[in-house]
Amino acid sequence: MTKRNLFHSALFALLLLVGASSCSQQPKELDIIPMPRSVEYHRGTFTLSPETKFYASLSPESKQALARYLEGTALGQVAFADEATGNDGIELTLCDTATEPEAEGYRLEIGKKGIHLSASTETGIFYGIQTLLQLLNNGDGKSLPAVTIADSPRFPYRGMHLDVSRHFYDKEFVKKQLDAMAYFKMNRLHWHLTDGAGWRIEIKKYPRLTSFAAWRPFEKLNDWWTGGRTFCDQDDPRAVGGYYTQDDIREVVAYAAERHITVIPEIEMPGHSEEVLATYPELSCSGKPYVDADYCIGNEKTFEFLENVLLEVMDLFPSEYIHIGGDEASKNGWRNCPRCKKRMADEHLASVEELQSYMIHRIERFLNDHGRKLIGWDEIIEGGLTPTATVMSWRGEEGAIHAVKAGNAAIMTPGKYCYLDAYQDAPNTQPLAIGGYLTLEKAYSFEPVPDSLSTEEAALIKGVQGNVWTEYMPTPEHTEYMIYPRILALAEVGWTPAELKDWSSFHTRALHAVNHLRSRGYNPFPLDKEVGDKPESLQPVEHLALHKSVTYATPYSKQYAAQGDQTLVDGVRGGWMYNDDRWQGFLNSDLDVTIDLGSETAIQEVSAEFLQLKGPYVWLPKQVTISASTDGKEYKPLATVDNDISPDIDTLQFKTFGWQGNTQARYVRYQAQSNGIAGGWLFTDEIIIR
Repeated sequence: MTKRNLFHSALFALLLLVGASSCSQQPKELDIIPMPRSVEYHRGTFTLSPETKFYASLSPESKQALARYLEGTALGQVAFADEATGNDGIELTLCDTATEPEAEGYRLEIGKKGIHLSASTETGIFYGIQTLLQLLNNGDGKSLPAVTIADSPRFPYRGMHLDVSRHFYDKEFVKKQLDAMAYFKMNRLHWHLTDGAGWRIEIKKYPRLTSFAAWRPFEKLNDWWTGGRTFCDQDDPRAVGGYYTQDDIREVVAYAAERHITVIPEIEMPGHSEEVLATYPELSCSGKPYVDADYCIGNEKTFEFLENVLLEVMDLFPSEYIHIGGDEASKNGWRNCPRCKKRMADEHLASVEELQSYMIHRIERFLNDHGRKLIGWDEIIEGGLTPTATVMSWRGEEGAIHAVKAGNAAIMTPGKYCYLDAYQDAPNTQPLAIGGYLTLEKAYSFEPVPDSLSTEEAALIKGVQGNVWTEYMPTPEHTEYMIYPRILALAEVGWTPAELKDWSSFHTRALHAVNHLRSRGYNPFPLDKEVGDKPESLQPVEHLALHKSVTYATPYSKQYAAQGDQTLVDGVRGGWMYNDDRWQGFLNSDLDVTIDLGSETAIQEVSAEFLQLKGPYVWLPKQVTISASTDGKEYKPLATVDNDISPDIDTLQFKTFGWQGNTQARYVRYQAQSNGIAGGWLFTDEIIIR
């Protein structure tokens, strides 16, 4: 080989080595929540300097609003220049919709010498700014990777619901949550301003709503609940509560608007209205305070009141939608109320469900006449869905499916994935919660569009919402602990295409987001200290009854059917809570099942575990009886086990009821007696026979 060829061979080998080395340096995944739709990685970085300036094709008012928003952030020292800055600048460009068709979408190009952010709307510009802020905050605060990002949300509605009725939080707390929502590109705050526990919005025509219905003589909500559920005057020394003045409301709405968030108010009707009916009992069927929870629909004064309230609400909130609740109305007073009966006769209504629908339709017409639209919980379907209402589906996905098949829009917020009042880790390590078990991973696993929908129907699923119900959240710190980081999972569910979701990646990014939130004064759940699910639930259990035939003398609830008839012998143990599709539920009844082992077998143990949680009325059985038979006719009692745990305990309890000994049996009968509390549940996960 000549020296020339030797040189070329060495050079070629060196180039291969360098090429292999550069190819092996994979770009680091962007540390952003929600993950953008498309990212192209380039070489190099852009570094902020004192010379870095914004140039924006925005109105002076928009520039001022953006500058106010950026105060105190990693971009807070970047001033606005009057003309394009060229190198070392951040150019913000509003484009024609043909170039950037997505209303909330943006294109972000970061190069070594500058940044170009373009969008068809100021909202898109704002979301591109959030991406820059996250890259800076999760990096060294000044360096940005060279990338091209084309991004837009999967759904137009990405919301958080905040209940301020059960516990009142001041306007500064609400604004603080709006800051976090904007940072993670969420765009709807559903503000639950009224409920049976307190009225929180000033209505000038009805001042008693905030001088009386906003205050209760109990520090703790549970004491109020068990102590008569009464209210008191604002100047009562015992008064606990609060409300937002109309000026407060305007301030919060304006603050949200600068963050491109729409605030949707909820004024609850016809149920969950105890606070109003204690204050204005003439709007109830009985005419007496502290008797009814539902407005009297037969009374014209009810509609006069609600319309007057809604007029003031619409004056304060420019939102397209007004939420009217519509959930969990007892309907008890209507059945025997002369005025409601007359209304049903006059309007040819066949049931109290249709009476509720009459009210919803009438309120919707009123809202439509004032240029607004109605949104309500999925009970507004009962008795006939109005043609233009949007359904917020919380009792599973069925309400949304029903709505979109009827041509109505729907928001997905099923309790199983979206109720942030559930425990997020092992309950014995967590503050008391209402029940349920919703981990960050489970929230992230939510898919808002059911497979059963057509393309046209799927397009009517407008988005997803996390719900913060505050019965068990007495302080702002506790509330933030329950919100974060689970709301971030739903933010990514609502924004990022389903095929780009990745749990491992999200978990890593969520750990960093928790640290950032903590540095900004929030109180998130410490994700790095997560304990995880109940150990027994992590491995299948082998036993003699595995996959054997089970006969139910009492039916299980369809709501908590778990895996159906094989649930109690499928080898799968339940986790920390009854709503994980492993525990099987029995409502207002005993559990009575017989397991056929297939042939006469020597057995030494029969056991099943139950759980108790007072808040959602889940109780341990009063007594368990276990018996066995060789022929399925004559049964020999093996054990009767009494419960020794009080139903008054607030915290989560587990207890195994079982027998040990020696006997021969083909059939094993397991009977668990309900404790008799009306509305009570029994839950068990597996009947283990060894």
